[in-house]
Amino acid sequence: MSGCGCEFEARNAAERRTLRVLLGINALMFVVELGAGWYAQSTGLMADALDMFADALVYGLSLWAVGRAAVHKARTARISGWLQVALGLGVLVEVARRFVWGSEPEGDWMLGIGLLAFFANVTCLALLARHRQGEVHMRASWIFSANDVLANMGVMVAGVLVDVTETRWPDLLIGLLIAALVVRGGVTILREARAAASACQRPCG
Repeated sequence: MSGCGCEFEARNAAERRTLRVLLGINALMFVVELGAGWYAQSTGLMADALDMFADALVYGLSLWAVGRAAVHKARTARISGWLQVALGLGVLVEVARRFVWGSEPEGDWMLGIGLLAFFANVTCLALLARHRQGEVHMRASWIFSANDVLANMGVMVAGVLVDVTETRWPDLLIGLLIAALVVRGGVTILREARAAASACQRPCG
């Protein structure tokens, strides 16, 4: 009975369930953080919202890859990596725009919404824990969620500093740091995807 594929199908079903929940959480938090970031004039919240949007796309791609050949999973991870790099560069542009044109971020909003996003991403991380040593598309999802938790903590700290210092610089700085974190995560995933693709092309025996 070991060749019936039951274990394989069970693993795929578990991955699909996990990724559907992650997709829903990130899509919802994208809308919440984008609205709050716009209202609070916060670069940090806007950057985190765009990160949520990219993650939702990544989880959708990973959901498509479940049960497919390893080469498709490696290709999906590569697309995910490039999405992360593009997002990081987009955040850098937003930071530069707010640096030039100015902003008045609301520290209380940053702290409150950052805390909500933190709990959302910790939930995602807990759901992914059992899949973190899986194939490349699931490892990529783990990296995204781990980066998100760090970004949320940074937004909360920046929110406190905005209120204490009564300046916008902590908000601009966390936006810059989130951009760097996202680009770094994207590069890491691109490396893993390249290694996975090479393994797929390696002849057996």
